Amino acid sequence: MGKQKKRRALGDHEAMAISRTLRVSPQKLNLVAVTIRGRKVSQAIASLTHSRRRISTDVMKCLMSAVANAENNHSLDVDQLIVKEAYVGKSMTMKRFRPRARGRTGPIAKPFSRLTIKVQEVEGDS
Repeated sequence: MGKQKKRRALGDHEAMAISRTLRVSPQKLNLVAVTIRGRKVSQAIASLTHSRRRISTDVMKCLMSAVANAENNHSLDVDQLIVKEAYVGKSMTMKRFRPRARGRTGPIAKPFSRLTIKVQEVEGDS
């Protein structure tokens, strides 16, 4: 007796990728994620390539991973993929302290984020 096989949480024409512990605040990461939501994958890659934000390279890695998962694991057509969802969540926070005046300290929070990207195959040009 083994464990029963887990049912697939995604639809038939979907694939996803998750990036954990991205060293940026969720608020800053969400500014980049907003730019790719609902777009075709080729447009999203072009947008991330020309973005001036530091974290856009890590977002593009996650997007390329989702595309590779769609192509290799689920046999989806890469040219028909759109970014269905791109959402951001909190991860851990490193807590550091900074010396301040008169022997006191000030807290510094160094937040981490996680990014989830879901791509979906659509039929025809939309």
